[in-house]
Amino acid sequence: MKLDINVAGRSALTATLALALAACGGGGSSPPNAGPAPTSSASPSTAGPCSVANQIAFADDVLNDWYLFPNLLDNTVNQADFTTVQSFLDARVAPARAQSRDVGFTFATSIADENALIASGSSAGFGVRLSFDQINNRLFILEAFENAPGFAAGIDRGTEILAIGTDASNLQTVSSLLTNGGPGAVVDALGPSDAGITRVLRFAQADGTVLERSVAKADFSLDPVSDRYGAVIIQDGGRNVGYLNLRTFIVGSAADELRNAFQLFASNNVDELIMDFRYNGGGLVSVAETLGDLMGRDEIGSIFSQTVLRPERSDNNATRLFQNELNALQPDGLVLIGTSSTASASELVTNAMLPYVASSRIALVGSDTSGKPVGQFAFDLEDCDLRVRAVTFQTLNANNEGEYFTGLASVMPNTCEADDDFTMPLGDPNEASIATALDFLAGRSCTAISSDQGQIAQRAPASGMMAPDQPTAAQYQVPGLF
Repeated sequence: MKLDINVAGRSALTATLALALAACGGGGSSPPNAGPAPTSSASPSTAGPCSVANQIAFADDVLNDWYLFPNLLDNTVNQADFTTVQSFLDARVAPARAQSRDVGFTFATSIADENALIASGSSAGFGVRLSFDQINNRLFILEAFENAPGFAAGIDRGTEILAIGTDASNLQTVSSLLTNGGPGAVVDALGPSDAGITRVLRFAQADGTVLERSVAKADFSLDPVSDRYGAVIIQDGGRNVGYLNLRTFIVGSAADELRNAFQLFASNNVDELIMDFRYNGGGLVSVAETLGDLMGRDEIGSIFSQTVLRPERSDNNATRLFQNELNALQPDGLVLIGTSSTASASELVTNAMLPYVASSRIALVGSDTSGKPVGQFAFDLEDCDLRVRAVTFQTLNANNEGEYFTGLASVMPNTCEADDDFTMPLGDPNEASIATALDFLAGRSCTAISSDQGQIAQRAPASGMMAPDQPTAAQYQVPGLF
C-alpha cells in the first residue's frame, strides 16, 4: 500500500509500507492490514528529500512506531551523529542486540535489489559460499551454485582458495591476507559484488588438484533447491529417508521447488525426513508456510504458527493454519541439520513442527542454530530506493513456544552433535551430519550438542561465514555468498 507522508516539514516523499512477512529479513507474502505510515518526530530539514538526514529520520520513525521491543531502543541516540542509515539503526537497537533479541536483524537495504532477489533469485558474484578459518588462515568453499561463474571455473564444495589477485602478477595468499588483515582483507581482495569484476584465483579442489583461473563475477539466479542434491532419497536399513536441502526461503520459486521435492518423497513412500538447512539464513514466511503444509498432511486446520506484534500493533497479529497440499506427508521422524548459519524461517518451520512430531522422533543435528524467532516487515522510502527491514513480530508455535533466542538446541527434545564435513558432497549419506541424522532416525546413539553456538554475529569470531561490512540484499539472506 502506498502512503504519502510528510517528513517533518520536508517535501513529501512517497513511502510504501511493504509489510511483507519475512522471517529473516527478506521480502514477503501478503501483508496484514498495515495501519498508518510511521509518524514523523524529526526536526525540519532543508536538505534534499533523499539526504542521509531524511533517510535516517524515516528509519527512526519506523522504529518508534513498529519496533517489536520498544523498551529495548536507545532513545539517547542523536540522528545528527550518523552518516549512514545502517549505523544509526545499529545504535538505536543496541540494547536489544545486547540481549540477543536483534543481532543484525534490523537493517537498511535496496528496494530494487531485494525485489529482484525475491522475484528471481537475482544476484551477482562468483556464486559460492565462503567460510574462513582465521586460526589456521584458510578459506574454503562450502557450496557452489551450479549456474554461477565459480562452479563453471571448477570451484565446488571442499575447494580451498589459496590466493587472490586482480591478475596473475599480484596474487596475495589467503594466509597472508588473514594474518595481516583478517576476514576484511579477504573481502577487500575479492572486490565488490558487481557483474564484470574479475579476479584471478588460485585454488585447490577437493581432490588436491591446484588450479589458477581468471573468474569474472556475473549475474546469476539463486536456485533454492539444487538439481544435484536438493531432494534425494537415501536408503538406510531398508527404509527410504527423504533428504531435503533448501538453500534459502527468500526466492519466491522455492515454494514450487519444494512441491516438486515432496512429489519425489511421496512416490517413494517417505515418512522420515532430513531437512538440511545448515546454511539457510531464512527468508519468506510464505515459503515456510508451504513447507509446513507439505509436512502437515494430518494437521489441516491446526495451528502452524502465530505472528505476534507489540501490544499497540496487536490488531495485526495473525494465526496461520495448516492447509492442504498435494503430496504432503506426515513425518514419523524429522531431523533438522543446522549450524550457526541456520536462522529464522529455517528455525520457524522446525519450531512449528514440534507439537506434531513425537518428542522421541525429532532432533537437531549438527550444531546450535542462530536463534531468531522474530521477523521483519519492510518499510520502503520509494523515491530513495531505501527499504528498512525492522524487527516487528515474533513467531510462536501451536503451544505458544518461541523463545529460542540462543538457538533451537534450547527447545529441541533431542540434539546430536556433528561436524559439517565439507570434504564430502551435500546429500551424501556418508557426510558427517547426514550420517548422524540417519543414526538418530534409526535409533542409534549420538552425542548431544554440548554448547550454545548460535547468534552468528556474537559467536565464533575466529571462524565462520565470510561477510562484508555492507552486504548486498542477497548476502543478507544467503550466508557466506560471494
